[in-house]
Amino acid sequence: MQFKHHHLARLGAACGLLLCCAPLAGAQEKATAPAGETSGSSSGSFFSPVIDDAHWNILTRTVYYRRDYLNGAKSNGGRNAYLPRARRSDYAEEWGLGVMGNLETGYTRGPVGFGVDAFLYGGLNLMGDDYRVGKIRMLPVDKNGYAQDNLLRGGVALKAKISKTMLRFGEQRIKTPIFSSSDSRLLPESMRGLYLNSKEFSTLTFHAGHFTGSTDRNSRNTNHALTVNYLNPAFRRGDHFDLAGLTWTGVPGLSLSAFAGRLADTWVTGYLGAFYSMTLADKSKLSFDSHLYVSRDTGKAYAGDIRNTTGSILASYQTGVHKVGLGYQKVASDTPFDYVTRGALWLGNSSQLTDFNAPHEQSWQLRYELDGKAFSLPGSSLGVAYIRGSDIDGTRMPRNSGYRWLGYGKDGKHWERDLWFRYTVQSGAAKGLAMLVRYNVHRANDAQAELDTNEIRLAVEYPFGK
Repeated sequence: MQFKHHHLARLGAACGLLLCCAPLAGAQEKATAPAGETSGSSSGSFFSPVIDDAHWNILTRTVYYRRDYLNGAKSNGGRNAYLPRARRSDYAEEWGLGVMGNLETGYTRGPVGFGVDAFLYGGLNLMGDDYRVGKIRMLPVDKNGYAQDNLLRGGVALKAKISKTMLRFGEQRIKTPIFSSSDSRLLPESMRGLYLNSKEFSTLTFHAGHFTGSTDRNSRNTNHALTVNYLNPAFRRGDHFDLAGLTWTGVPGLSLSAFAGRLADTWVTGYLGAFYSMTLADKSKLSFDSHLYVSRDTGKAYAGDIRNTTGSILASYQTGVHKVGLGYQKVASDTPFDYVTRGALWLGNSSQLTDFNAPHEQSWQLRYELDGKAFSLPGSSLGVAYIRGSDIDGTRMPRNSGYRWLGYGKDGKHWERDLWFRYTVQSGAAKGLAMLVRYNVHRANDAQAELDTNEIRLAVEYPFGK
């Protein structure tokens, strides 16, 4: 990898910003009072809690990605989409610096409190030209595939609160198993719509929402339609997504979730999830994490016929600094499992380079993690995972399906190997500084329809200003 002089200058700027932010780590976060209350004197004005109980934070992050395509595979990102296949780049490479600012106000006085949440995200292209960007979806490109030097976008959501029930309207981030913001690149994904969250009972949380758009991680503005991950871009899709769900935590170590969602005139999805963790007599831990999605076409069935049932289970055993996991995942359908927004896939075998979600696919995972205490580095971990998928069969896909363009064949198989190292500084002026190094490898036969790739990811981030 060769750096030009302006790349070195940008690297210096990135490192300087991260280091300059570090001394602010000691700032303290204010407690947020419930609606109708304040954190200070009760003699304040109607609006005083909005300011008094407000808190803000800023996260700086720099991320470097390189993805090499092997065995004749080529990138179609950026300007490559306008070139003959033989002239396309055989790798994608992006490096950026991001700053994410978030503000949450308190609530006005009274039985119904009102407030505002807002964010402002900025990104700088440190390295990524017209033929290396786009495929990774980290740095911005224009409608013609040209790399952009920077991006700046923001959003505002109005909120209201009664007791422990909150309603928010506008651009926001949420996290549910069927509609969720992804934060796996330089900047996070956000959504546009209405979201309700209620915690009136200590062990039960209710969610509901109506959303009309989502903003991808490398977008320069927030006026986009909903992101659907695998559907042919030429096919129409629903213009809004509705969801409702419950999460129950009434037994120590156990969490149960049930959700339902609908992409208008496209599909409906039901979800059941369960997580259980127990401590054994020798103080080791055993846990089980399971997810089940059931999708059916609905209304005008814009994506074609869909009858999809996909589930996974991951069992983990931890003793001392060692943790080992074994997972299984199965797709029972003639079409792949698809989802709305980048982060709404909580299946156990969904990984860095592939989701293991092809028609009729079954996959196994073996993973191992080592706590950094083993080598006297608290706050760190080292891990490896191997996932293998087989029995892919796309030959029975309905003729009207919006997924035929993916090119699945019969007897498809593939595997992915992931290595990673994480470290978060535990104390001192740089407390909270986090680092991640990942190296991922994916290999497949032609019937699997995804590319042979090697990928490296380096990320450093620092939070401050709470």
